Amino acid sequence: MVAFTLNGKTVSVEADPTTPLLWAIRDHVGLTGTKYGCGAGLCGACTVHLDGKAVRACQTQVSEVAGRTVVSIEGLSPDSSHPLQKAWIAQQVPQCGYCQSGQIMKAAELLATKPKPSRAEIIAHMDGNICRCGTYNRIISAIEHAAKEG
Repeated sequence: MVAFTLNGKTVSVEADPTTPLLWAIRDHVGLTGTKYGCGAGLCGACTVHLDGKAVRACQTQVSEVAGRTVVSIEGLSPDSSHPLQKAWIAQQVPQCGYCQSGQIMKAAELLATKPKPSRAEIIAHMDGNICRCGTYNRIISAIEHAAKEG
């Protein structure tokens, strides 16, 4: 049994300690906003925050989060009112939408540490989060929009 805080609530997961956090969140807790993309930590679809830092949930063992704080896309804001979530809608970012929760969580890490990033800083920070639909320009625009609205 591994206990940790997920989106502000203490949860206990009965799983093998080597189980990826992704599956603990999806299969054991039942929150499906964190997506499985590649399973190898290469795409970023499964990005969550672990103690405020963006991590790939598919590469983080559930044993690593014992006693720690995890935030998934569902915990970013209780009513989808986070500036990034509003900017994503305003800028019409998603096409298929599959990677978007990971993109938003990675962007939220950036804005938490650097509220007014430059375009170059946004591009550098988001490098590695893949969007197969190619909505990168809209993603960047949404992050810029959220930074202005902040």
